[in-house]
Amino acid sequence: MEVKINKDVREYTEALFFGLNIRQLICSGLAIASAVSVYIYARDAITQEYVTYLCIVVAVPFAAVGFVKYNSMPLEKVIWAIIKDCILFPRRLTCRQNNLYWVLMKEYFEKEERKGMKGNAQECEVDSEAG
Repeated sequence: MEVKINKDVREYTEALFFGLNIRQLICSGLAIASAVSVYIYARDAITQEYVTYLCIVVAVPFAAVGFVKYNSMPLEKVIWAIIKDCILFPRRLTCRQNNLYWVLMKEYFEKEERKGMKGNAQECEVDSEAG
């Protein structure tokens, strides 16, 4: 006897019908129902090709809500996170230089620079005496 266990227990979903969980089953039913109703009402008004495209456009949002997951979040949580991040709580990102070598060696460079200035001043005095 063999029992299959998912590697990640959090990813477990109980299959209800055709391997779909209840969320996917309901959203699939809504997608089919919306596509059929659009087809029934629009088939006499516009051509068959446009009715087909319209049915697809109407059914895709329902199917996406049922099947799309990003970072183990369903689509409505992903959309809410994007709205919060971009619209409700936007932030200005700044690019700052992060040079760890410069931070650690800053005092050393300043000492060397002061020594160099003193050395240049002495050289200038020597040059002016020679000239």
